[in-house]
Amino acid sequence: MHPIAKKIDTKIFHTVGEIADSLNRQCYTVGGYVRDLFLERKSKDIDFVTVGSGIEVAQALAQKLGKGTHLSVFQNFGTAQVKYRGIELEFVGARRESYRRNSRKPIVEDGTLADDLSRRDFTINAMAICVNNSQFGELIDPYDGIGDLGRKLIRTPLDPDITFSDDPLRMMRAIRFATQLNFTIYPETFNAITRNASRITIISKERVMDELMKIMASPKPSIGWELLYRCGLLKLIFPEFAAMKGVEVVNGRGHKDNFYHTLEVLDNVAIKSDNVWLRWAALLHDIAKPVTKKWDDNIGWTFHNHNFIGAKMIPRIFKEMRFPLNEKMKYVQKMVELHMRPIALVEDEVTDSAVRRLLFDAGDDIEDLMTLCEADITSKNQEKVKRFLENFVIVRRKLVEIEEKDRIRNFQPPISGEEIMDLFGLQPSREVGTIKEHIKNAILDGVIPNERDAAYSLMLEKAQEMGLSLLK
Repeated sequence: MHPIAKKIDTKIFHTVGEIADSLNRQCYTVGGYVRDLFLERKSKDIDFVTVGSGIEVAQALAQKLGKGTHLSVFQNFGTAQVKYRGIELEFVGARRESYRRNSRKPIVEDGTLADDLSRRDFTINAMAICVNNSQFGELIDPYDGIGDLGRKLIRTPLDPDITFSDDPLRMMRAIRFATQLNFTIYPETFNAITRNASRITIISKERVMDELMKIMASPKPSIGWELLYRCGLLKLIFPEFAAMKGVEVVNGRGHKDNFYHTLEVLDNVAIKSDNVWLRWAALLHDIAKPVTKKWDDNIGWTFHNHNFIGAKMIPRIFKEMRFPLNEKMKYVQKMVELHMRPIALVEDEVTDSAVRRLLFDAGDDIEDLMTLCEADITSKNQEKVKRFLENFVIVRRKLVEIEEKDRIRNFQPPISGEEIMDLFGLQPSREVGTIKEHIKNAILDGVIPNERDAAYSLMLEKAQEMGLSLLK
Protein backbone atom coordinates (compact mmCIF):
# COMPACT_ATOMS: atom_id res chain seq x y z
CA MET A 1 0.00 0.00 0.00
CA HIS A 2 1.25 3.50 -0.87
CA PRO A 3 2.08 5.59 2.23
CA ILE A 4 -0.54 8.20 1.21
CA ALA A 5 -3.19 5.44 1.05
CA LYS A 6 -3.58 5.71 4.83
CA LYS A 7 -5.01 9.23 4.34
CA ILE A 8 -7.90 7.87 2.25
CA ASP A 9 -8.21 4.40 3.81
CA THR A 10 -11.95 4.71 4.43
CA LYS A 11 -14.95 2.78 3.16
CA ILE A 12 -16.18 5.52 0.81
CA PHE A 13 -12.88 5.74 -1.12
CA HIS A 14 -12.62 1.96 -1.44
CA THR A 15 -16.25 1.77 -2.61
CA VAL A 16 -15.67 4.45 -5.27
CA GLY A 17 -12.54 2.56 -6.36
CA GLU A 18 -14.45 -0.73 -6.65
CA ILE A 19 -17.17 0.92 -8.77
CA ALA A 20 -14.54 2.52 -11.02
CA ASP A 21 -12.77 -0.86 -11.41
CA SER A 22 -16.07 -2.58 -12.30
CA LEU A 23 -16.59 0.00 -15.09
CA ASN A 24 -12.93 -0.23 -16.14
CA ARG A 25 -12.37 3.47 -15.39
CA GLN A 26 -9.36 5.25 -13.96
CA CYS A 27 -10.60 7.30 -11.00
CA TYR A 28 -8.84 9.86 -8.80
CA THR A 29 -9.72 12.19 -5.95
CA VAL A 30 -8.41 15.60 -6.97
CA GLY A 31 -8.04 19.29 -6.26
CA GLY A 32 -9.00 20.96 -3.00
CA TYR A 33 -9.71 17.72 -1.15
CA VAL A 34 -6.19 16.43 -1.83
CA ARG A 35 -4.66 19.78 -0.88
CA ASP A 36 -6.61 19.84 2.39
CA LEU A 37 -5.61 16.24 3.19
CA PHE A 38 -1.98 17.32 3.30
CA LEU A 39 -2.80 20.55 5.15
CA GLU A 40 -4.87 18.49 7.62
CA ARG A 41 -7.92 20.70 7.01
CA LYS A 42 -11.32 19.06 7.24
CA SER A 43 -13.50 18.90 4.14
CA LYS A 44 -16.85 17.24 3.50
CA ASP A 45 -16.72 17.85 -0.27
CA ILE A 46 -14.72 15.30 -2.25
CA ASP A 47 -14.04 15.80 -5.98
CA PHE A 48 -13.34 12.84 -8.27
CA VAL A 49 -12.06 12.83 -11.84
CA THR A 50 -12.54 9.77 -14.03
CA VAL A 51 -11.02 9.10 -17.41
CA GLY A 52 -14.29 8.68 -19.28
CA SER A 53 -17.78 9.49 -18.01
CA GLY A 54 -17.91 10.63 -14.39
CA ILE A 55 -21.70 10.56 -14.48
CA GLU A 56 -21.75 6.78 -15.02
CA VAL A 57 -19.49 6.23 -12.00
CA ALA A 58 -21.72 8.48 -9.87
CA GLN A 59 -24.88 6.64 -10.98
CA ALA A 60 -23.38 3.22 -10.21
CA LEU A 61 -22.10 4.48 -6.84
CA ALA A 62 -25.51 5.87 -5.84
CA GLN A 63 -27.11 2.53 -6.70
CA LYS A 64 -24.50 0.64 -4.66
CA LEU A 65 -24.82 2.91 -1.60
CA GLY A 66 -28.60 2.54 -1.69
CA LYS A 67 -31.06 4.02 0.79
CA GLY A 68 -30.39 7.58 2.00
CA THR A 69 -28.25 8.42 -1.03
CA HIS A 70 -29.16 11.42 -3.21
CA LEU A 71 -27.94 11.64 -6.82
CA SER A 72 -27.97 14.86 -8.92
CA VAL A 73 -26.88 14.74 -12.57
CA PHE A 74 -25.89 17.90 -14.47
CA GLN A 75 -25.78 16.57 -18.02
CA ASN A 76 -24.91 19.95 -19.59
CA PHE A 77 -21.77 20.21 -17.47
CA GLY A 78 -20.90 16.51 -17.57
CA THR A 79 -20.92 16.33 -13.77
CA ALA A 80 -22.84 14.46 -11.09
CA GLN A 81 -23.11 14.80 -7.33
CA VAL A 82 -23.72 12.07 -4.78
CA LYS A 83 -24.78 13.07 -1.26
CA TYR A 84 -24.26 10.34 1.31
CA ARG A 85 -24.28 10.62 5.12
CA GLY A 86 -23.33 14.30 5.16
CA ILE A 87 -20.60 13.91 2.52
CA GLU A 88 -20.81 15.44 -0.97
CA LEU A 89 -19.01 13.52 -3.73
CA GLU A 90 -18.60 15.33 -7.05
CA PHE A 91 -17.77 13.35 -10.22
CA VAL A 92 -16.58 14.66 -13.58
CA GLY A 93 -14.81 13.18 -16.56
CA ALA A 94 -11.25 14.35 -17.26
CA ARG A 95 -11.36 17.44 -19.48
CA ARG A 96 -9.31 19.54 -21.82
CA GLU A 97 -10.27 23.24 -22.02
CA SER A 98 -9.73 26.17 -24.38
CA TYR A 99 -10.89 29.76 -23.89
CA ARG A 100 -12.15 32.69 -25.94
CA ARG A 101 -10.88 36.16 -25.17
CA ASN A 102 -14.18 37.70 -24.05
CA SER A 103 -15.41 34.91 -21.77
CA ARG A 104 -14.22 32.78 -18.85
CA LYS A 105 -16.51 29.94 -20.03
CA PRO A 106 -14.23 27.36 -21.66
CA ILE A 107 -14.79 25.14 -24.67
CA VAL A 108 -14.60 21.69 -23.06
CA GLU A 109 -13.53 18.37 -24.61
CA ASP A 110 -12.81 14.95 -23.15
CA GLY A 111 -9.19 14.63 -22.06
CA THR A 112 -6.63 12.69 -20.09
CA LEU A 113 -5.79 13.05 -16.40
CA ALA A 114 -2.71 15.05 -17.46
CA ASP A 115 -4.97 17.43 -19.45
CA ASP A 116 -7.27 17.79 -16.45
CA LEU A 117 -4.53 18.58 -13.94
CA SER A 118 -2.81 21.05 -16.29
CA ARG A 119 -5.99 23.16 -16.63
CA ARG A 120 -6.26 23.67 -12.84
CA ASP A 121 -5.55 27.02 -11.26
CA PHE A 122 -2.64 26.37 -8.88
CA THR A 123 -0.07 23.65 -8.31
CA ILE A 124 -1.47 22.94 -4.83
CA ASN A 125 -4.83 22.19 -6.48
CA ALA A 126 -3.33 20.14 -9.33
CA MET A 127 -2.69 16.91 -7.45
CA ALA A 128 -4.61 13.65 -7.64
CA ILE A 129 -4.71 10.42 -5.62
CA CYS A 130 -5.74 7.20 -7.35
CA VAL A 131 -8.61 5.20 -5.81
CA ASN A 132 -8.47 2.19 -8.20
CA ASN A 133 -7.55 -0.95 -6.27
CA SER A 134 -4.28 -1.66 -8.11
CA GLN A 135 -2.86 1.85 -7.47
CA PHE A 136 -4.87 2.85 -4.39
CA GLY A 137 -3.21 5.84 -2.69
CA GLU A 138 -0.75 6.64 -5.51
CA LEU A 139 -0.14 10.42 -5.70
CA ILE A 140 0.01 12.09 -9.12
CA ASP A 141 1.72 15.45 -8.68
CA PRO A 142 3.12 16.67 -12.02
CA TYR A 143 3.71 20.29 -10.89
CA ASP A 144 5.21 19.72 -7.43
CA GLY A 145 2.12 20.79 -5.51
CA ILE A 146 3.44 18.95 -2.44
CA GLY A 147 6.63 21.02 -2.63
CA ASP A 148 4.63 24.25 -2.90
CA LEU A 149 2.52 23.26 0.12
CA GLY A 150 5.76 22.88 2.06
CA ARG A 151 7.08 26.18 0.73
CA LYS A 152 3.69 27.86 1.36
CA LEU A 153 3.53 29.08 -2.24
CA ILE A 154 0.68 29.89 -4.60
CA ARG A 155 1.90 29.19 -8.14
CA THR A 156 0.19 28.32 -11.44
CA PRO A 157 0.94 24.98 -13.15
CA LEU A 158 1.37 26.62 -16.57
CA ASP A 159 2.19 30.12 -17.87
CA PRO A 160 0.43 32.44 -15.37
CA ASP A 161 -0.42 35.01 -18.06
CA ILE A 162 -2.41 32.37 -19.93
CA THR A 163 -3.96 31.02 -16.71
CA PHE A 164 -5.22 34.46 -15.62
CA SER A 165 -6.17 35.76 -19.06
CA ASP A 166 -8.22 32.59 -19.71
CA ASP A 167 -10.07 32.79 -16.40
CA PRO A 168 -9.49 36.10 -14.59
CA LEU A 169 -11.41 34.92 -11.51
CA ARG A 170 -8.29 32.88 -10.74
CA MET A 171 -6.53 36.15 -9.83
CA MET A 172 -9.07 36.63 -7.02
CA ARG A 173 -8.70 32.96 -6.05
CA ALA A 174 -4.91 33.31 -5.81
CA ILE A 175 -5.30 36.18 -3.37
CA ARG A 176 -8.05 34.36 -1.48
CA PHE A 177 -5.91 31.22 -1.02
CA ALA A 178 -2.91 33.32 0.02
CA THR A 179 -5.14 34.96 2.67
CA GLN A 180 -6.87 31.81 3.91
CA LEU A 181 -3.69 29.73 4.11
CA ASN A 182 -1.23 32.55 4.89
CA PHE A 183 0.78 31.54 1.82
CA THR A 184 2.93 33.74 -0.43
CA ILE A 185 2.06 34.23 -4.11
CA TYR A 186 5.06 33.24 -6.24
CA PRO A 187 6.63 36.47 -7.67
CA GLU A 188 6.09 35.58 -11.34
CA THR A 189 2.50 34.54 -10.56
CA PHE A 190 1.87 37.83 -8.73
CA ASN A 191 3.43 39.87 -11.54
CA ALA A 192 1.08 38.12 -13.98
CA ILE A 193 -1.91 39.15 -11.83
CA THR A 194 -0.69 42.75 -12.04
CA ARG A 195 -0.30 42.49 -15.83
CA ASN A 196 -3.76 40.95 -16.28
CA ALA A 197 -5.69 42.90 -13.62
CA SER A 198 -7.87 44.71 -16.19
CA ARG A 199 -9.26 41.32 -17.31
CA ILE A 200 -11.28 41.17 -14.05
CA THR A 201 -13.94 43.30 -15.78
CA ILE A 202 -15.29 40.23 -17.63
CA ILE A 203 -16.07 38.52 -14.31
CA SER A 204 -19.52 39.00 -12.75
CA LYS A 205 -19.73 41.11 -9.60
CA GLU A 206 -21.36 38.14 -7.85
CA ARG A 207 -18.31 35.90 -8.41
CA VAL A 208 -15.96 38.64 -7.21
CA MET A 209 -18.16 39.12 -4.13
CA ASP A 210 -17.94 35.40 -3.33
CA GLU A 211 -14.14 35.63 -3.24
CA LEU A 212 -14.20 38.83 -1.16
CA MET A 213 -16.50 37.13 1.36
CA LYS A 214 -14.01 34.26 1.69
CA ILE A 215 -11.16 36.75 2.17
CA MET A 216 -13.21 38.49 4.88
CA ALA A 217 -13.89 35.19 6.66
CA SER A 218 -10.14 34.40 6.83
CA PRO A 219 -8.15 34.58 10.09
CA LYS A 220 -6.27 37.72 8.93
CA PRO A 221 -8.29 39.40 6.15
CA SER A 222 -5.89 42.34 5.75
CA ILE A 223 -3.50 40.04 3.83
CA GLY A 224 -5.97 39.81 0.95
CA TRP A 225 -6.86 43.50 0.85
CA GLU A 226 -3.23 44.57 0.75
CA LEU A 227 -2.51 42.10 -2.08
CA LEU A 228 -5.56 43.39 -3.98
CA TYR A 229 -4.17 46.92 -3.67
CA ARG A 230 -0.61 45.98 -4.66
CA CYS A 231 -1.61 44.15 -7.84
CA GLY A 232 -4.03 46.83 -9.05
CA LEU A 233 -7.24 44.80 -8.68
CA LEU A 234 -8.61 46.89 -5.80
CA LYS A 235 -9.09 50.11 -7.78
CA LEU A 236 -11.09 48.09 -10.34
CA ILE A 237 -13.35 46.15 -7.96
CA PHE A 238 -13.64 48.60 -5.05
CA PRO A 239 -12.38 52.09 -6.01
CA GLU A 240 -13.78 53.76 -2.87
CA PHE A 241 -11.51 51.66 -0.67
CA ALA A 242 -8.47 52.10 -2.94
CA ALA A 243 -9.00 55.89 -2.60
CA MET A 244 -8.17 55.64 1.11
CA LYS A 245 -4.54 54.79 0.41
CA GLY A 246 -1.88 57.44 0.89
CA VAL A 247 -1.04 60.43 3.06
CA GLU A 248 -1.40 64.10 2.11
CA VAL A 249 0.91 66.63 3.77
CA VAL A 250 0.22 70.35 4.26
CA ASN A 251 2.61 72.63 6.18
CA GLY A 252 4.57 69.57 7.25
CA ARG A 253 1.51 67.89 8.79
CA GLY A 254 0.11 64.67 7.38
CA HIS A 255 -2.91 62.60 8.39
CA LYS A 256 -2.56 58.87 9.04
CA ASP A 257 -2.84 56.47 6.09
CA ASN A 258 -6.52 55.55 6.42
CA PHE A 259 -6.07 52.46 4.23
CA TYR A 260 -3.59 50.84 6.63
CA HIS A 261 -5.48 52.12 9.68
CA THR A 262 -8.61 50.40 8.33
CA LEU A 263 -6.76 47.12 7.77
CA GLU A 264 -5.50 47.25 11.35
CA VAL A 265 -9.04 47.84 12.64
CA LEU A 266 -10.30 44.96 10.45
CA ASP A 267 -7.73 42.52 11.84
CA ASN A 268 -8.48 43.70 15.39
CA VAL A 269 -12.17 42.90 14.84
CA ALA A 270 -11.32 39.56 13.19
CA ILE A 271 -9.41 38.48 16.31
CA LYS A 272 -12.54 39.06 18.43
CA SER A 273 -15.40 38.16 16.10
CA ASP A 274 -16.16 35.80 13.22
CA ASN A 275 -19.23 37.91 12.31
CA VAL A 276 -18.37 38.67 8.68
CA TRP A 277 -20.74 41.68 8.57
CA LEU A 278 -19.05 43.25 11.58
CA ARG A 279 -15.79 42.76 9.67
CA TRP A 280 -17.36 44.58 6.69
CA ALA A 281 -18.39 47.37 9.06
CA ALA A 282 -14.76 47.61 10.18
CA LEU A 283 -13.60 47.82 6.56
CA LEU A 284 -16.17 50.52 5.77
CA HIS A 285 -16.17 52.52 9.00
CA ASP A 286 -13.95 55.30 7.56
CA ILE A 287 -14.95 54.88 3.90
CA ALA A 288 -16.04 58.56 3.66
CA LYS A 289 -12.73 59.99 4.88
CA PRO A 290 -11.39 60.65 1.35
CA VAL A 291 -14.52 62.68 0.46
CA THR A 292 -14.70 64.56 3.79
CA LYS A 293 -10.98 65.33 4.14
CA LYS A 294 -10.24 69.05 4.59
CA TRP A 295 -7.30 71.09 5.81
CA ASP A 296 -7.98 73.64 8.57
CA ASP A 297 -5.15 76.11 9.31
CA ASN A 298 -6.03 76.09 13.02
CA ILE A 299 -6.52 72.40 13.76
CA GLY A 300 -4.96 70.56 10.80
CA TRP A 301 -6.68 67.72 8.94
CA THR A 302 -10.40 67.16 9.55
CA PHE A 303 -12.89 64.51 8.44
CA HIS A 304 -16.10 66.10 9.70
CA ASN A 305 -19.23 63.92 9.58
CA HIS A 306 -17.36 61.05 7.89
CA ASN A 307 -19.48 58.59 9.91
CA PHE A 308 -22.80 60.02 8.68
CA ILE A 309 -21.65 60.44 5.08
CA GLY A 310 -20.09 56.96 5.18
CA ALA A 311 -23.42 55.48 6.32
CA LYS A 312 -25.13 57.17 3.35
CA MET A 313 -22.55 55.62 0.99
CA ILE A 314 -23.25 52.05 2.15
CA PRO A 315 -26.42 51.31 0.09
CA ARG A 316 -24.72 52.40 -3.15
CA ILE A 317 -21.57 50.38 -2.37
CA PHE A 318 -23.62 47.30 -1.49
CA LYS A 319 -25.69 47.64 -4.67
CA GLU A 320 -22.63 48.04 -6.91
CA MET A 321 -20.84 45.09 -5.30
CA ARG A 322 -23.99 42.89 -5.44
CA PHE A 323 -24.13 42.57 -1.66
CA PRO A 324 -27.49 41.89 0.02
CA LEU A 325 -29.65 45.03 0.31
CA ASN A 326 -31.40 43.75 3.44
CA GLU A 327 -30.89 43.70 7.21
CA LYS A 328 -27.19 42.92 6.68
CA MET A 329 -26.75 46.23 4.84
CA LYS A 330 -28.74 48.12 7.49
CA TYR A 331 -26.58 46.55 10.21
CA VAL A 332 -23.35 47.69 8.50
CA GLN A 333 -24.87 51.13 7.91
CA LYS A 334 -25.75 51.41 11.60
CA MET A 335 -22.26 50.38 12.71
CA VAL A 336 -20.63 52.94 10.36
CA GLU A 337 -22.96 55.73 11.50
CA LEU A 338 -22.56 55.04 15.23
CA HIS A 339 -18.85 54.14 15.39
CA MET A 340 -17.84 57.59 16.69
CA ARG A 341 -20.38 57.65 19.51
CA PRO A 342 -18.66 55.42 22.12
CA ILE A 343 -15.35 57.17 21.39
CA ALA A 344 -17.04 60.52 22.04
CA LEU A 345 -18.30 59.12 25.35
CA VAL A 346 -14.76 58.12 26.25
CA GLU A 347 -13.41 61.58 25.46
CA ASP A 348 -16.21 63.41 27.32
CA GLU A 349 -17.81 62.78 30.68
CA VAL A 350 -19.89 59.60 30.50
CA THR A 351 -23.38 60.97 31.25
CA ASP A 352 -26.37 58.70 31.86
CA SER A 353 -28.30 60.54 29.14
CA ALA A 354 -25.61 59.91 26.49
CA VAL A 355 -25.40 56.23 27.47
CA ARG A 356 -29.21 55.87 27.29
CA ARG A 357 -29.24 57.35 23.78
CA LEU A 358 -26.43 55.07 22.67
CA LEU A 359 -28.29 52.03 24.03
CA PHE A 360 -31.48 53.13 22.31
CA ASP A 361 -29.81 53.75 18.93
CA ALA A 362 -27.59 50.63 18.94
CA GLY A 363 -30.20 48.25 20.34
CA ASP A 364 -29.13 44.60 20.29
CA ASP A 365 -26.00 45.51 18.31
CA ILE A 366 -24.41 47.46 21.18
CA GLU A 367 -21.85 44.73 21.92
CA ASP A 368 -20.75 44.59 18.26
CA LEU A 369 -20.48 48.38 18.21
CA MET A 370 -18.25 48.36 21.29
CA THR A 371 -16.06 45.66 19.69
CA LEU A 372 -15.67 47.84 16.58
CA CYS A 373 -14.88 50.95 18.61
CA GLU A 374 -12.25 49.22 20.72
CA ALA A 375 -10.69 47.83 17.52
CA ASP A 376 -10.59 51.39 16.14
CA ILE A 377 -7.97 52.45 18.69
CA THR A 378 -4.78 51.99 16.68
CA SER A 379 -2.57 54.79 17.99
CA LYS A 380 1.17 54.11 18.24
CA ASN A 381 1.03 56.01 21.55
CA GLN A 382 0.61 53.13 23.98
CA GLU A 383 -0.31 55.45 26.86
CA LYS A 384 -3.18 56.85 24.79
CA VAL A 385 -4.36 53.34 23.85
CA LYS A 386 -4.25 52.27 27.51
CA ARG A 387 -6.23 55.35 28.59
CA PHE A 388 -8.91 54.85 25.94
CA LEU A 389 -9.33 51.15 26.71
CA GLU A 390 -9.64 51.88 30.43
CA ASN A 391 -12.32 54.47 29.65
CA PHE A 392 -14.16 51.92 27.51
CA VAL A 393 -14.36 49.68 30.58
CA ILE A 394 -16.21 52.53 32.32
CA VAL A 395 -18.56 52.95 29.33
CA ARG A 396 -19.29 49.21 29.28
CA ARG A 397 -20.06 49.27 33.01
CA LYS A 398 -22.41 52.23 32.50
CA LEU A 399 -24.14 50.40 29.65
CA VAL A 400 -24.87 47.43 31.90
CA GLU A 401 -26.00 49.58 34.87
CA ILE A 402 -28.36 51.76 32.84
CA GLU A 403 -29.81 48.85 30.88
CA GLU A 404 -30.58 47.02 34.13
CA LYS A 405 -32.13 50.15 35.66
CA ASP A 406 -33.98 51.73 32.72
CA ARG A 407 -34.47 48.86 30.22
CA ILE A 408 -33.62 51.19 27.34
CA ARG A 409 -32.30 48.74 24.74
CA ASN A 410 -34.95 48.43 21.99
CA PHE A 411 -37.49 50.09 24.28
CA GLN A 412 -40.86 51.29 23.02
CA PRO A 413 -42.26 54.38 24.79
CA PRO A 414 -44.91 53.27 27.35
CA ILE A 415 -47.61 55.14 25.40
CA SER A 416 -48.10 54.30 21.73
CA GLY A 417 -49.09 56.58 18.88
CA GLU A 418 -52.39 54.73 18.56
CA GLU A 419 -53.24 55.45 22.20
CA ILE A 420 -52.42 59.14 21.80
CA MET A 421 -54.74 59.31 18.77
CA ASP A 422 -57.54 57.58 20.69
CA LEU A 423 -57.16 59.79 23.78
CA PHE A 424 -57.20 63.08 21.89
CA GLY A 425 -59.29 62.14 18.85
CA LEU A 426 -56.39 62.69 16.42
CA GLN A 427 -55.62 61.27 12.99
CA PRO A 428 -52.00 60.27 12.17
CA SER A 429 -50.33 63.69 12.27
CA ARG A 430 -47.35 65.78 13.32
CA GLU A 431 -48.96 66.37 16.75
CA VAL A 432 -48.91 62.63 17.51
CA GLY A 433 -45.24 62.41 16.51
CA THR A 434 -44.36 65.46 18.61
CA ILE A 435 -45.92 63.98 21.77
CA LYS A 436 -44.26 60.57 21.19
CA GLU A 437 -40.86 62.18 20.59
CA HIS A 438 -41.25 64.35 23.72
CA ILE A 439 -41.94 61.27 25.87
CA LYS A 440 -39.04 59.33 24.29
CA ASN A 441 -36.54 62.17 24.82
CA ALA A 442 -37.68 62.69 28.41
CA ILE A 443 -37.00 59.01 29.16
CA LEU A 444 -33.63 59.00 27.38
CA ASP A 445 -32.57 62.21 29.14
CA GLY A 446 -33.59 60.81 32.53
CA VAL A 447 -36.29 63.46 33.08
CA ILE A 448 -38.85 60.70 33.77
CA PRO A 449 -38.43 56.96 34.39
CA ASN A 450 -39.34 54.46 31.66
CA GLU A 451 -42.77 53.86 33.23
CA ARG A 452 -46.37 54.35 32.06
CA ASP A 453 -47.66 56.63 34.85
CA ALA A 454 -44.82 59.12 34.46
CA ALA A 455 -45.16 59.04 30.67
CA TYR A 456 -48.95 59.57 30.91
CA SER A 457 -48.55 62.65 33.12
CA LEU A 458 -45.92 64.11 30.77
CA MET A 459 -48.19 63.44 27.79
CA LEU A 460 -51.03 65.42 29.42
CA GLU A 461 -48.67 68.34 30.12
CA LYS A 462 -47.38 68.40 26.54
CA ALA A 463 -50.89 68.05 25.08
CA GLN A 464 -52.13 70.98 27.18
CA GLU A 465 -49.19 73.09 26.02
CA MET A 466 -50.19 72.23 22.42
CA GLY A 467 -53.84 73.14 23.03
CA LEU A 468 -55.10 69.55 22.90
CA SER A 469 -57.81 68.16 25.18
CA LEU A 470 -58.71 64.62 26.20
CA LEU A 471 -61.90 63.24 24.75
CA LYS A 472 -64.64 63.01 27.38
